[in-house]
Amino acid sequence: MAAHNRLGKAGEDAAVAYLKQNGYTILHRNWRKNHLELDIVATNNGELVVVEVKTRTNTDYREPQEAVDWRKVRHIVVAADSYIKHFGIDLPVRFDIVTAIGEQAPFRMEHLENAFYPPLF
Repeated sequence: MAAHNRLGKAGEDAAVAYLKQNGYTILHRNWRKNHLELDIVATNNGELVVVEVKTRTNTDYREPQEAVDWRKVRHIVVAADSYIKHFGIDLPVRFDIVTAIGEQAPFRMEHLENAFYPPLF
């Protein structure tokens, strides 16, 4: 596995641990259907929470959440819609970003709740 893939997996593992510590129930990690993927799907306080994880070694050039541009948002929203339909979920949905910054665990974690809203298509 390439170094950047190991870093991404370690960041995602840290994000799952962080969410669990904060009362989230993890439903799926790396859920895939065709070309769609969601990093983490969880529930918390009666909401379905779709979490995009961004891991970076540092923030010298840009913040990790800046990598979630309008194309990525659209992709996540389409994947979440597919997930909701596939599992027949009837809950309010929230889109969060969790960032993990560092070269290895323990990472500096930041949780951005309601990081974005679904665009009108």
